[in-house]
Amino acid sequence: MRSCLVVLMVVAVCLVSPAVGAEPVGVGAAWPAISLRGPEIESQRSYLGLEADGPFVLTDVSADIVIVEIFSMYCPHCQREAPKVNQLYQLLLDTPQWRERIKLIGIGVGNSPMEVDFFKDTYGVPFPLFPDGDFAIHKALGEPRTPYFMGIRLGPGGEPRIVYAKLGEFEDPARFVEEIMAMAELK
Repeated sequence: MRSCLVVLMVVAVCLVSPAVGAEPVGVGAAWPAISLRGPEIESQRSYLGLEADGPFVLTDVSADIVIVEIFSMYCPHCQREAPKVNQLYQLLLDTPQWRERIKLIGIGVGNSPMEVDFFKDTYGVPFPLFPDGDFAIHKALGEPRTPYFMGIRLGPGGEPRIVYAKLGEFEDPARFVEEIMAMAELK
């Protein structure tokens, strides 16, 4: 049984690893026209400023910046990083100048709704997570490895632009946000 679990984890890691020559979208690129399934929980719709409960696109989010974590429930780095990402979310809520301007979401690559819910429950994730079971979002983003963090600037009337992109963990949540704000040229 244990060997089956190890094989499953190795397969999952291979699935979220980029194909040879693949490059994730990076700083300066437009955020792809990706539709996400609307959060089922009212408090998460409210957090994102969504008026309807159906599918939405990033420009529907009421914020200047959306930080997107690309994760997989099978990624040991994502599991280890989950408490720090939860701290990031709490910092955003607790800091008046960031509370309404910056939102945080996660996209579970190769993860079904059940797998995303398992990750959310296991690691006490309080912010909205969205499944990407068929890897469609992952492919649209250039197949980044996990965890991959992106800061997307939602300009008024303009298309959303990636202002920050980084593979791997971040050290300090406050410095992480300040770096994204600086790259987005926001104060």
